[in-house]
Amino acid sequence: MGNVVVSQFVSLDGVVEDPGGSEGWERGGWAFKYDRGPEGDQFKLDELMASDALLLGRVTYEGFAEAWPSREGEFADKFNGMRKYVVSSSIGEPDWNNTVVVDGDLSAAVEKMKAEHDGDILVNGSVQLVAALAEQGLVDEYRLMVFPTVLGAGKKMFGETADVAALTLVETKPAGECLVTIYRPRR
Repeated sequence: MGNVVVSQFVSLDGVVEDPGGSEGWERGGWAFKYDRGPEGDQFKLDELMASDALLLGRVTYEGFAEAWPSREGEFADKFNGMRKYVVSSSIGEPDWNNTVVVDGDLSAAVEKMKAEHDGDILVNGSVQLVAALAEQGLVDEYRLMVFPTVLGAGKKMFGETADVAALTLVETKPAGECLVTIYRPRR
């Protein structure tokens, strides 16, 4: 059975918006101002290689679908070849290969994904989707690469919630100028 793993680049003040700078946000591109070192690169590669599928919101999916098909290498080959799920009510036929559109009951769709995959179901970006998954108790693990910057504005990893969400720290390790922290929800 697969696990839903939310993996995010996050600032010290919890911002996850536009770490790569491709969204045109005035404060975007902040993740590239820091060196995540070989440890961070290896962490991201290992994380991807242990994953069976990607679960993405529409906006993140569209950005990835535009950027990744033209890239080459071990990371790109895995990213492009693996099963991708995009949660959207407006995408008809997806352009990126091996993509399934999820439109409807998110909880039922995620439970079906978890039953179909043995490896991780990786969620990158997708702030609205992450909020919905968290609110429904569907996240099995959070992997945060924390960058030493305070952005002061932007979309946050966690917004207002209906209830307290207690987490258990699983691991913390340095990754260049960043810090990788892994948490699991307390259930």
